[in-house]
Amino acid sequence: MKRLTAAEEQVMLVLWKKDKAFVKEILAELPDPKPAYNTVSTVVRILEQKDFVGHEAFGRTHQYHPMISQEEYSNAEMGKMLEDHFDGSAKAMLSFFVENRSMSMKELDEIMNLLEQKKK
Repeated sequence: MKRLTAAEEQVMLVLWKKDKAFVKEILAELPDPKPAYNTVSTVVRILEQKDFVGHEAFGRTHQYHPMISQEEYSNAEMGKMLEDHFDGSAKAMLSFFVENRSMSMKELDEIMNLLEQKKK
């Protein structure tokens, strides 16, 4: 799966949230300072070329929708991170987050509960 640039990911986050949108609706959801309309339109067309986005035509305008779910993309990205930064070891990745990210006891308990459920 191809990786998204920061601009592409911002647009995809909007489309995943809204499920379908016109460029003007995507633009309205982006944080300030907002890019130009033409910039967003170009990013959306690039996303179409990468097969992340499809569209439905309404005359001269298009309504865009995601062709890949946020979960699918997140899984691919996390898998790549696991391979690239932790030699494929989930244990090493979890250890990194526990040791370097000041996790609260509540978060640690939630992780322990997830692990216990997975064990069953």
